[in-house]
Amino acid sequence: MKTIQRNTQETIIQANLEIYGSGEGKIDTQIGFFNHMLEALKKHSLMDLSITCQGDRHVDDHHSVEDCGIVLGKLLREEIYPVRAIERFGNAAVVMDEACVECDMDICNRAFLVFDMDVYGAFKGKVGDFDVELIEEFFRALTINAGLCVHIYLKRGKNLHHIIEASFKAFGIALRRALIKNNQIIIPSTKGSL
Repeated sequence: MKTIQRNTQETIIQANLEIYGSGEGKIDTQIGFFNHMLEALKKHSLMDLSITCQGDRHVDDHHSVEDCGIVLGKLLREEIYPVRAIERFGNAAVVMDEACVECDMDICNRAFLVFDMDVYGAFKGKVGDFDVELIEEFFRALTINAGLCVHIYLKRGKNLHHIIEASFKAFGIALRRALIKNNQIIIPSTKGSL
């Protein structure tokens, strides 16, 4: 299990992660909807994740959400690299009522995010008091710091809660599938390293 403490003038975050866990851990970012999304990610990835964040929420939630992505990405990088004996690629499409979101992932140590969620002009506004635009900031911070190539895209949907929750679940399942151990694949690259 890896642990990080990250203190800035905007946030104080402590987190620990075990990628081959059972989906356990405590989430407290002081942002109810974001806690719910991280719980979904943790549950469906089967990672043991605990994270606490004290942020400058009197400004807004941006720093807390983005910095949690940074911390989770750094923990993933420490746990994943160097890549050995895993599937490397993972994908998942998750449906929640009318919504369907797909996530495709490559654990390649080359950070890239395609976040194509505004296909129907639906990905704007708020869920409760949570700014929907922060979801992309979270996934960008996570993928850059973890060294992942991730494509998240909306296949269909209208309800913002369903769309966002499906994206977190799809990411978690795609990550779990990419991390499946496979001893036939010592280094999953024709280059010989990742």
